[in-house]
Amino acid sequence: MSSSLQSLAAALAEDCMKAMKATGHDRLYVEVGNLLGASSQTLEEAFLTEVRIRLAERTAREFLVRRVTELKESGPPS
Repeated sequence: MSSSLQSLAAALAEDCMKAMKATGHDRLYVEVGNLLGASSQTLEEAFLTEVRIRLAERTAREFLVRRVTELKESGPPS
C-alpha cells in the first residue's frame, strides 16, 4: 500500500472516530466508506481497515480496563 494512501486513510479514520465519539453516531464510518467507494475503492478499503483496527483496539482496551478492575476487586488469587 502506498504511503500516501495509508496516511490519507489513517487520517480520515482518526477524524471519523472523533466525529463518531462527538456525535454518538457509531456507524458513521459506514457512510463515509460508501461515499469513498463511489470514487475510490482502494481508499475505501484502506479507510475501512483503519477504522476496524481502531474499533478493535478500543473494544479490547475497554475489556482490559473492566477485567483489571474486576481482578483488583476480587483480590489476589488463592
